[in-house]
Amino acid sequence: MNRRLVALTAAVVAIQTWTAAGFAQSQMDMNQQAGTALKDADRQLNAAYTKLRTRLGPESRARLQAAEEAWIRFRDRECAFIGAPTTGGSIHGMIVAQCQARLTLVRVKDLEAQLNCQEGDLSCVRE
Repeated sequence: MNRRLVALTAAVVAIQTWTAAGFAQSQMDMNQQAGTALKDADRQLNAAYTKLRTRLGPESRARLQAAEEAWIRFRDRECAFIGAPTTGGSIHGMIVAQCQARLTLVRVKDLEAQLNCQEGDLSCVRE
């Protein structure tokens, strides 16, 4: 199953679950909630990034910054791809924001894992 179909199916299931549980909301409300979740994830990302950055030497800081800039471009392009089938629809903003929030929280965990490592600790190198 391709990623876009999986994302769209997940969104429909989420909406059906909310509706079945008596939490029916307007699409605008759901879009706002997805936007709020993304802002929260971005705050967590910025906190982890800043904390990690302060622990690194100049060369590693530069590498982290370059990696983070590339990662943000990846996240945004990946989520644009995932949300493409909904372009022009009222659900589009929610789908893209949910995707961005999900990927951002994964990135937060990656950065937090690095916080538990000393610079140069080879046991922290991932395969």
